[in-house]
Amino acid sequence: MTVRHDPRLKGFASDNYAGVHPEILQAIADANGGHQTSYGDDVYTEALQEVFRRHFGDTARAWPVFNGTAANVVSLRAMTAHWEAVVCAETAHINTDEGGAPEVAGGIKLLTVPTPDGKLTPELIDRQAWGFGDVHRAQPKVVSISNTTELGTVYTPGEIAAICAHAHDLGLLVHLDGSRLTNAAAALDVPLRALTTDAGVDVLSFGGTKIGLLYGEAVVVLNPGAATGVDYIRKTFMQLSSKMRFVSAQFEALLTDDLWLRNARRANAMGRRLAEAVRHLPGVEVPRPVEANAVFAILPKDVTARLQKRFRFYTWDESTGEVRWMCAWDTTEDDVDAFAAALAEELGA
Repeated sequence: MTVRHDPRLKGFASDNYAGVHPEILQAIADANGGHQTSYGDDVYTEALQEVFRRHFGDTARAWPVFNGTAANVVSLRAMTAHWEAVVCAETAHINTDEGGAPEVAGGIKLLTVPTPDGKLTPELIDRQAWGFGDVHRAQPKVVSISNTTELGTVYTPGEIAAICAHAHDLGLLVHLDGSRLTNAAAALDVPLRALTTDAGVDVLSFGGTKIGLLYGEAVVVLNPGAATGVDYIRKTFMQLSSKMRFVSAQFEALLTDDLWLRNARRANAMGRRLAEAVRHLPGVEVPRPVEANAVFAILPKDVTARLQKRFRFYTWDESTGEVRWMCAWDTTEDDVDAFAAALAEELGA
């Protein structure tokens, strides 16, 4: 069999670039024997419900889907009527990196708010949570937050609880984009439910791909009264997997024996190591706090161009020269040290 990649080469573009964790691959192989009923009526998906209840509480119910954009769109569509809207940070993934899917595919109006650090607050929510009863304005119905945020910052349980309390007082629901929720929980050393169910979140998009799955995310309804028709919406949006057992088996492995926590702790630790390795290099500025597995840095543009020929990573802001480096569950200390050494070399070139 021809190997089409260099297994020694690691990039820092995205935690999506990482391969599949061996325990996840084994779970897929273990689920591969015999026949199972299709479209989610299998023993693995049935067992998965108890796994999610163990982490998120007795009312939690999960619907596996293929990808994170779908998890967000299905969640938000199930939480809103056609005349209702979603308040989110201007930098939110649903606004910047999903190709307009919430609005184009979901028909959901997004009401965005500029934030200094990617995080909403009750006061910032009020900038868009108005016009109730005005037929000329899309009616605010949901507040959507991301944890971790697209700027690498982490909401604490108290911050999320304050948002949920304020939103609920206004008659709004709260959705959490948790594509990196595991990294946030590991960074704060709290259980997953502390950042979701216990804080008052109504619906969660729970990420798996970035933390070691082959593919798969999940719509998790924490408040049964907050979302309707998820079964039908998932099918309408082409997210009902015929062989769902292979998605469910992955999540069961991820959420059993703390695999999610081990993987997230490794990624976060490598993020901290990378930041410490580069922040004192002449010509490098680390302008944002490193709270999980994302590191943002400002470099000379010629240095970025040369370094990108050696390692994959993205430029975050062309105007300032800010780049983003992501560490993954499989990033090692040697990977980080080699990258930092290469950066130092290019800075001195």
